[in-house]
Amino acid sequence: MGKILILGAYGKTAQIVTERLLAETNLKLKLFLRNANRLADLKDNPRIELIEGDTTDALQLEAAMQDVEIVYSNVGGVDLAQTTQAIFTAMEATGVKRLIFYSALGARHEVKGKFGEWNENAISSYLPGFRKSATLIDKHQDIDTTELRPAWLTDQDEVDYEITKKDENFKGTEVSRKSVADVVVKIIKVPTLYAHESIGINKPDTAGDRPAWM
Repeated sequence: MGKILILGAYGKTAQIVTERLLAETNLKLKLFLRNANRLADLKDNPRIELIEGDTTDALQLEAAMQDVEIVYSNVGGVDLAQTTQAIFTAMEATGVKRLIFYSALGARHEVKGKFGEWNENAISSYLPGFRKSATLIDKHQDIDTTELRPAWLTDQDEVDYEITKKDENFKGTEVSRKSVADVVVKIIKVPTLYAHESIGINKPDTAGDRPAWM
């Protein structure tokens, strides 16, 4: 029975991924988060190990990665690049080779037109971290990373998405967290899927100057 490490496990998408993996697989899950009490309802599940820690601390991450096959990072924040470097340092120290990395649209300067301009302004404080992380991903080719670049996230109860590759312009303005979770679960089930790729994820037919609710 393999083990998956989920970083930032209290995130909404991460919780959907956790729920689906428990329901659809026999995998054991290490859930890493700053305050483990937030997921206290899972503490008695024999397939769950709750780990409280700091994702910018490479030594803490290294300890958490023991016996792990895949790391799924659901971490954000303005210090994302620091976390990303810590993840790679820990993975290289432990020999873990598969990473699913939750980034955002704009990380690769792939969002064009008026929506691209709007997006640059809307998440201007976070984009430097996403872009530095993208550079680190490209630098660490020894780690098999799938970088996810979802559109603006919704809590819609739907799985409806399309994929764009790194060399393609981004499509659409929004996507549900359930859709992004579906991509993550598919990769965990088939780890060769989107290997060494950066993929955009959006709901079809949602193109515009900004998300519809803005």
